[in-house]
Amino acid sequence: MFQKLLQSSNRLHPRAWDFIQLMRLDRPIGTYLLLWPTLWALWIAGEGSPSLKNIVIFVLGVILMRAAGCVINDFADRNLDGHVSRTKGRPLATGKVSVKEAWILFAILVALSFILVLFTNAATIWLSFGALGVAALYPFMKRYTYYPQVVLGAAFSWGMLMAFTAERGELPPEAWLLFIANVIWTVAYDTYYAMADRDDDLKIGIKSTAILFGEADRIIIATLQGLALFCLILAGVRFELGQWFHLGLTIAALCFAWEFWKTQSRKPQVCFKAFLHNHWAGLAILAGIVLDYATKAG
Repeated sequence: MFQKLLQSSNRLHPRAWDFIQLMRLDRPIGTYLLLWPTLWALWIAGEGSPSLKNIVIFVLGVILMRAAGCVINDFADRNLDGHVSRTKGRPLATGKVSVKEAWILFAILVALSFILVLFTNAATIWLSFGALGVAALYPFMKRYTYYPQVVLGAAFSWGMLMAFTAERGELPPEAWLLFIANVIWTVAYDTYYAMADRDDDLKIGIKSTAILFGEADRIIIATLQGLALFCLILAGVRFELGQWFHLGLTIAALCFAWEFWKTQSRKPQVCFKAFLHNHWAGLAILAGIVLDYATKAG
């Protein structure tokens, strides 16, 4: 339904779908994986009652910056995507969108994101420059290191730090536990994503944790997911979260176990589905946080 709604934008402009695909608005999984942890942090920072203003700012900011990240990623990979079966139809790889058009779109998305940040405070504004830097750096890392997923983790976790400064005006030490947990979790699920492209990446010389981990990939992913949950448990202790939060973590752990079981074959399509499945783990944790504060308030 969501995809059909987006496709209807072609009635407004014949090329609209090319730009929708470039921003990956037709594939919202990346938005979800970025949004849930940001809302974890925002809810905890606001002790269950974050300001409506900040909720709007961060939800819109996530959508815009995820779109901007996809644009800069496809710019960086425009000469490589055509050699990967899953990405060969992307607009920059096929020439449906020009490099100049991509840069203009990227600038517009970043400018809109920055306008949103201006409605927060000085600490959050300064942190936003770091967010942009990490997001722009990530797409190029796969050429130089086997750990591009770590840089992606930092990019996907930076909004959590900004959520605390926006809501509280400061960054408490405990916030870093959430940051570290999300970086580790991102490395885990993006390794599943990289496993789906591993054969093509090996042919064209792209590096990833999936290639680095080799046959130990699934064991390492499960270990990373366990470490992420451990960091979240520690964060829960520091922020005095209770049973609903731990129920959310339990559901997330079951999601991780399901992914480990399903990926025994390591087939690309199965690994990609395991990547997609992480959205439910993040949502379960968010639901646990929201319910925990709601029951305390009640």
